[in-house]
Amino acid sequence: MRGLETRDRTPLERLLVGTDAFRPDEIPVALELIDLGLTPGGGGYRFVVAELADDVRGAAVVGYACFGATPCTLGTFDLYWIAVDKARQGLGIGKLLVRAVEDAVRADGGRLVLIETGGKPSYAAQRAFYASAGYVEVARVPDFYEEGDDRVIYRKKLR
Repeated sequence: MRGLETRDRTPLERLLVGTDAFRPDEIPVALELIDLGLTPGGGGYRFVVAELADDVRGAAVVGYACFGATPCTLGTFDLYWIAVDKARQGLGIGKLLVRAVEDAVRADGGRLVLIETGGKPSYAAQRAFYASAGYVEVARVPDFYEEGDDRVIYRKKLR
């Protein structure tokens, strides 16, 4: 696990598109945050990048998480984006990313992490992943993103 570097932008764009988890209109939003993260100060957005050794290229970016302190709160952080290369899902990379985010939040004195995701059936695996990482559903807004796609909010207390 390491921080975001300029060389990560293109592999992360490929990764986001390749997961088939995000709508086409969501990808530019994720890329905008990555671009902000590459500027001095990062716009308040922080990143953890996972890479694995690759015999051909040396190392390949296989996942990332974007998180940050929630404005106007004391010790609450949002996990905005998490994505793992589709070919490497199920290997524990996502859990390592979540753990790295939680460690960084704790180091900053954070006490709470929130995650927002969709409620449509195609997001069932994501919701199961959050639950398996110790997050609990605390709120649901019906039809938030579109008809039949609820906004689901998960929470994990770190202390």
